[in-house]
Amino acid sequence: MSDTDTDTLEPDPFDAIVDAPFDSALSERYLVYALSTITARSLPDLRDGLKPVHRRLLWTMRQLKLDPASGFKKSARVVGEVIGKYHPHGDTAAYDAMVRLAQDFALRYPLVEGQGNFGNIDGDNAAAYRYTEARLTKTAMRLMEGLDAGTVDFIPTYNNEEEEPEIMPGLFPNLLANGASGIAVGMATNIPSHNVAEVVDATLELIDNPHVEHARLMELFKGPDFATGGIVAESAETIAAAYETGRGSFRVRGRFHAAEADKSDDREAGIERLGGGQWQLVISEIPYQVTKGKLIEQIAAAIADKKLPILDDVRDESDEKIRIVLVPRSRNIDPELLKESLYKLTDLEVRFGLNLNVLDATRTPMVMGLKELLENWTASQIDILQRRSRHRLDKIAARLELVEGYIIAFLNLDRVIEIIRTEDEPKPVMMEEFGLTDRQAEAILNMRLRSLRKLEEMQLRQEKDDLLKEQDELEKLLGSPARQRTRLKRDLTALRKEYGPKTELGRRRTDIAEAVATVEFNMDAMIEKEPITVILSQKGWIKGAKGHVDLDSEFKFKEGDGPAFALHAQTTDKLLIALDNGRFFTLGCDKLPGARGFGEPVRTMLDMDADAGIAAALVHRQNGRLLLAATTGKGFAAKETDLMAETRKGRQVVNLKGDARLTVVRRIEDAHDHVAVVGENRKLVVFNIEELPELARGQGVKLQNYRDGGLSDAIAFKLEDGLSWQMGGKEGRTRTETDMWQWKVARGGAGRMPPQGFPRDNRFD
Repeated sequence: MSDTDTDTLEPDPFDAIVDAPFDSALSERYLVYALSTITARSLPDLRDGLKPVHRRLLWTMRQLKLDPASGFKKSARVVGEVIGKYHPHGDTAAYDAMVRLAQDFALRYPLVEGQGNFGNIDGDNAAAYRYTEARLTKTAMRLMEGLDAGTVDFIPTYNNEEEEPEIMPGLFPNLLANGASGIAVGMATNIPSHNVAEVVDATLELIDNPHVEHARLMELFKGPDFATGGIVAESAETIAAAYETGRGSFRVRGRFHAAEADKSDDREAGIERLGGGQWQLVISEIPYQVTKGKLIEQIAAAIADKKLPILDDVRDESDEKIRIVLVPRSRNIDPELLKESLYKLTDLEVRFGLNLNVLDATRTPMVMGLKELLENWTASQIDILQRRSRHRLDKIAARLELVEGYIIAFLNLDRVIEIIRTEDEPKPVMMEEFGLTDRQAEAILNMRLRSLRKLEEMQLRQEKDDLLKEQDELEKLLGSPARQRTRLKRDLTALRKEYGPKTELGRRRTDIAEAVATVEFNMDAMIEKEPITVILSQKGWIKGAKGHVDLDSEFKFKEGDGPAFALHAQTTDKLLIALDNGRFFTLGCDKLPGARGFGEPVRTMLDMDADAGIAAALVHRQNGRLLLAATTGKGFAAKETDLMAETRKGRQVVNLKGDARLTVVRRIEDAHDHVAVVGENRKLVVFNIEELPELARGQGVKLQNYRDGGLSDAIAFKLEDGLSWQMGGKEGRTRTETDMWQWKVARGGAGRMPPQGFPRDNRFD
């Protein structure tokens, strides 16, 4: 190939490749992407509370003259203008953002008024944008007030063909009023909506007292005010702490309210009486961002999965207002228990995470507390006020120049007409003769003949005086920060009247009330209470017979097996099973197999050691105590709540060494004041129960001293009533010995032989 051919070829693209480390090139490009996501997509500007897509939507609708007094236009028209001129992204993203601005269950103060299907609280999507129409609301117009008054800078669009406002200058506090949420790169924001009147009150307090304490602000600024109402179930202190730092969380609950209830107490509790003692609960408000359809599905699933056996049915009777009806299984169910159950098992209670992460005036992301946020917003409004005033001063100066020229023309009208009629170039002649500026002369020459009738000296001089007065006031305003604060307070007070608590739009919807559970929720409360008889065999097979069967009945066992323990219980009870190795297990009585067969081996339900025997089985009592003693003669008292095991592996309670075994597991009643212990050597000792320590785990203390052998049995009793034991025989007589002073010694004594007739097996029962 010749040199000439080489010269005509295009340059090699590989010559433009820059040799750079891959990690630095990647990090630089990712940083650009991250900053773009943070500043131009996900985080709101604290000055107007808008993200770029929302700001561009409102600007476009304003350009299309979709104000509240005009008619609606197709949403497709708006979306097309937005993505074509200002926001080069997908039409779906732009339309979804527009839909959210129109949903009264998403925004506390909607900025777009929609006509058509804009979605609903059930979770249904909006209709396609070719079917819906929209226009701006009065709130949106409030937010955009002053756009034509030089209050904000206009920046070029992505293709430099149009201009758009950098922020919206209106006085409406949109950031706190409507909130915002978004996820950027490495950071996120989540701001709830608030009540405008309360935001204004807190701002006015801050203007009057820049050093105001956060606690004082929170007295005026109560906390979130969600579009869907509900209840923030936290204390004022918890909410105040979250707003002080800008980070925190609080529980949001739905509201029970029955409009058809006869009594006010029932109405507020959401209870509707149906007659015959029957009743039903009504949910009238649901937590923010929870879809009604999903909530009803959760409740129905909880009923089907038997997680809510106390609830029989759920019905959706909503129209424009939410009305979810809950039918209990029985009229005897506690309504408060049903409410607590719904809070725990469904999204009727959710947690809202507060994260006041916003872009400040320099477009820097920052997490601010309430006071800092209000300070920055107030400073931005002062800046907008100053810019508006300067812009107005420029307009006044320009108008004064023309008015003064008109006055000169009026005073010399005949001469002015003569100059215009006779001179080929009247402008320089007029400027020289009357001392007019170029603008004044041009304005006089451009006047139509019909305007001559308006040139009345009194009107012109009145307009001049009015302009001079306004000019003087604006100059004083710009020169006095105190006047600027006063003007801002006046404007905020007027805004508060428009969104006051007595107006339909301004009334508070969400209550702030710390949740005080009158009924403690647990899954055991969801178990239907029924009597059962628990039968545990010698070889460890367990079953639960329905009802309280006679404990002396003949139960069916496998060949070679027989009864070991039989006791009455309820399906809501917990069964404590103690092994002779000192380990305790807990088993729910509702989980026991039926009594038609032989039952099931308890070892398949609990992780028990194969070589350990079952020492005792008894029903757990909430405030009960047990006497635990081992063959070594050591023992202690234990609270039954300390013996409960959360897992299949159980809980080691009595520490044993060598061949020692747990042999005594007996109840201690409140009236019991002494303990009787008998050893294998048939010696009996009685001591005060106060000498018995109460432990959660351990070996215990020596109850009786032995030279040989070990402990046979121990029991707690009331000394005044005496010590009783079974005599045996067919009649099953019981003997009681009341005179026990001979055997009463200090704990750990050797003791003496028991009274005549004491059982040969050394057992008290």
